Parts: sequence; C-alpha cells; structure tokens
Amino acid sequence: MVRTTVGLIGLALGIAVWAQKPKTPPAGAGTAADKSGARPIPRIGFAKLLPDATFEVPKSPDWMVIDESVWVAHYPENVITRIDPKNNKVIEQVKAGRNPCAGLAAGAGSLWVPNCGDQTVTRIDLKTGKVTATFPLPVPDSEGGIAFGAGSAWAVTDKRGTLVRIDPANNQAVAEIRLPTGSFNVNFGEGAVWATSTTENVLTRIDPATNLIVETIPVGKKPRFFAVGEGAVWVLNQGDGSVSKVDVKTNKVAETIQAGTPGQGGDIALGGGSVWITVLGTPLTRIDVATNRAVQQFTGEGGDAVRFGLGSVWLTHLKGGKLWRFDPKRIEATLPE
Repeated sequence: MVRTTVGLIGLALGIAVWAQKPKTPPAGAGTAADKSGARPIPRIGFAKLLPDATFEVPKSPDWMVIDESVWVAHYPENVITRIDPKNNKVIEQVKAGRNPCAGLAAGAGSLWVPNCGDQTVTRIDLKTGKVTATFPLPVPDSEGGIAFGAGSAWAVTDKRGTLVRIDPANNQAVAEIRLPTGSFNVNFGEGAVWATSTTENVLTRIDPATNLIVETIPVGKKPRFFAVGEGAVWVLNQGDGSVSKVDVKTNKVAETIQAGTPGQGGDIALGGGSVWITVLGTPLTRIDVATNRAVQQFTGEGGDAVRFGLGSVWLTHLKGGKLWRFDPKRIEATLPE
C-alpha cells in the first residue's frame, strides 16, 4: 500500500500453474521469472480480467475489511466507504478521524479505524454505520495494522514495537507486549496473534491466553503484510517479493514461494484455495495453496489493497478511485494468450 509514514503524538493509549507453458505472449503478457528454478509464472494483461462489479469510490481507496458489508478507507477524504455486497451498491460514506490508515479490523460489533492524522482510533457500529467512539491511540506507521481476536483489539503503538491489547468494553489498554523493533503489522488467526518486523526480518507469535511471545520466526527480507489461515501464516516479503509460508504447528518456514512482487506497499489475502497479492503495476498475483506456487500474475494499472470475502476477491485501484469485485473462478479461468 502506498502511504506516507507519520510521526507519533505522545498519547497514552495506544490480512494452477498451467500444465503447459503459455504460447508466445502478446504485449502485456509473458512470464515472470521464478528464482527457485521451477516453471515461470504465467503473466496476463490485467485488462483481460473482467470484474463482476466496479465501484466508483472516493480518492485513494486503500485498506479494507469485510463482514456483512465491505468497508474501504480513503485517507485523503477522511471517510470509510460502506458497500452492500448483496446488491453491489455503495450504502454510505462514514466520517472517520483525520487520515484513516494502518489497516481496518472488525470485532465486538465495531469497525476499528486507526487514524494517522490525529493519532486516534474511530469505532463504527457494523450494523448502523454510526461512529460510537473515538479514543487516542498512537499510530507509529501508516503501513501498520490493527487486528481483533480473543475478545480484544491489538495494535502496535510505537517504533520500538510495543503491542497493546485493548479491551473493547472501555477502549483501554489492558496489556503491553514488547515485540522486535520495526514491528508494525499485526493480525489474528489460528489461535494466535502475529506480527512482522521489517527491520529484524521475523514473524512473532503471541499467545493471547498469556500475552507472552511464543516464538520469533526468521522469514524473508522486509516482511510486512501477511495473511493467516490454511494452517499457515503467509508473509509477503517486500525485500524480494517472496512469500514465506510458516507452518503454525512447527513455527517454521515450510515454503518460500517466489511471487515476483518486490517493493513497498502492496497487500496479501487468503481465500478460495489461493493466496492473493497486489502491488502497484502488478494488480494481482495468485498463489495456489495446494501447490505453493504462483500460478497467475496480472500486470497493468490498478491494485494496492486486496481482500477475500463473501466468495469474492476485492481489489482496489488506489490511483484510479475504484474498487473491483471478482469471482475467483473467473480469475482462474483467465489464460495467457
């Protein structure tokens, strides 16, 4: 995700490789090198991929979360777009704090929105779309994140890696855990809280029952965004564009998957038997969970945030002010020419 890192305000509280190689590819298609020495990734012009729905939304659609609605943050406009997936209609624009950033989370009946501009968190009722609370929380990095799990919200509140556990009953911190320096992104899944450190190149596992670190796991270079599920944590390494698949039973890297998506920003999601990656210029890359291989890569304009939910892939066009909804089967069926 393309964002600008913000400073702290000193406040107290602080997600089939083709059986044959493609024929001679046209312009905009081809193959991306797989550094593992295996078959290359089939590349496809993104314009070939037809969405099931296109939403014209405010500037810079970025972070997303999906429950019964689809929620999208727009940091220049200070709003959250709410979409009804049943009829593919924009329901409303909900005012957040200044410069909503650093992820969205859903839990305890609320949407949790970190705001980089005023160093707060806004809580929005998932049913009514009304703001129910705004409370101070330091947001140390605009490419950070917030998570909800084990009855609590979780967020890192400084560059030293202080993870706080927030009680949704009173929006107060009830525990602090010191993570490796450079930890900003946090997620919940497979019964644990997880965080990546971009400077230490590790994934940290925290037990929510004890608030203690269980394991610190070396992964790839500059890990940032990650998804949890299918018995693994899938870590997107910005340094080389690889994905580290960490087995949650062994707490070890089981596979290193070459996805060909290096660079700042981007996002990763999991669902429908695939891992989905987006970065600007390469809107969508699909990894087959069954084979641990990148099997499709779409190139062109679009991308920056991706989520899987309600049976669909949801992809933003950060620079174009759009959100697309795709049937994953339609994506899988799109072949190189």
